[in-house]
Amino acid sequence: MDVSLVPADTTEDVRGRGARAPRQVAVLPVGSYEQHGPYLPLATDTLVGCAIVREIAAAYPVHPLPPVTIGCSHEHADWPGTVSISSTTLHAVVRDTADSLRRSGVDALVVVNGHGGNYVLGNVVQEATARGERMALFPAAEDWEEARERAGVTTSLLTDMHAGEIETSILLHTHPELVRPGYEAADFVADDRRHLLSLGMSAYTDSGVIGRPSLGSAEKGKELLASLADSFGAYFSVLTAADVPRQGGERG
Repeated sequence: MDVSLVPADTTEDVRGRGARAPRQVAVLPVGSYEQHGPYLPLATDTLVGCAIVREIAAAYPVHPLPPVTIGCSHEHADWPGTVSISSTTLHAVVRDTADSLRRSGVDALVVVNGHGGNYVLGNVVQEATARGERMALFPAAEDWEEARERAGVTTSLLTDMHAGEIETSILLHTHPELVRPGYEAADFVADDRRHLLSLGMSAYTDSGVIGRPSLGSAEKGKELLASLADSFGAYFSVLTAADVPRQGGERG
């Protein structure tokens, strides 16, 4: 069993961890199964999400869950191997998971998203919060920006869209055996992607790559994950507080 993907917890591990925490918080990695150019695996986003969860679980008393390995990757459909589920299905999977967790005494859930195209996850969290449930989506763009700066990633988040410096760095750190030759010469920039949802990725890249993977390194990957683990502290504090803070100022 690869415990980097599937947690090896027993039920007693979960029980003991919960007894030591003010409130039980589960973390669910959500990835995808989509093309990442000729050098990164189809499971890249799932591997990234699991790496983030593993880093979080090493620093906070959270309940790590096995990943959702297929997401909303419709924009990558022109490449062989890509598999997608509908946004409705992904919404239902996450909501059902949260419902099941609450029945077993875990009432807070953080969805750790490894794929930018899983837009519906933001709606899942918004709706859950409106119902009074404790849920969060991680990392936010601001968390990625802080991680990028800390790790010395030179490509902007706009340019580093897919199979670029960030994803290549994280896999070089966590799963170097899965990174195939070719990333060193695969850089491709397409910053203006305003018709992406209408035309798909193939309208902007022949290789499936948008970014600068040649700049990736294992050292950057290590620092990216360390920064994200630090950023998670604020989310953990919000979800374990006695009352979840409300946004928008004072209420009369």
